[in-house]
Amino acid sequence: MNDQTTTIQELKDKFTQFCQNRNWEQFHSPKNLSMCIAAEAAELMEHFLWIDVKESSTVMEENRHEIEKEVADIAFGLLQFCAINKIDLTKAVDTKLQELDRRYPVEKSYGRWTKDKNL
Repeated sequence: MNDQTTTIQELKDKFTQFCQNRNWEQFHSPKNLSMCIAAEAAELMEHFLWIDVKESSTVMEENRHEIEKEVADIAFGLLQFCAINKIDLTKAVDTKLQELDRRYPVEKSYGRWTKDKNL
């Protein structure tokens, strides 16, 4: 499996089947899954806590395997959240991207990281 050949729906189905086989869906409320996502994101952030931007690239490469596992944990939580709550992730992402495109037009935001209240 890889990003070029696997659909989001296939991943959702794979995670759902994994959970069904273990009778874990009973624990997968919106509250619990949202907390799972936040907790796993915090574990990802721990790898980069208290280091500078340049050093973060080095840490990324030195700890790639562990970091990829944290990313997978976040994806698991997110995809399960979407599956359980019948959220079309692709549609949600596309809608958000359209909103961001309106809020941050290229000509006003290119190369800027700050948010401008006048955009």
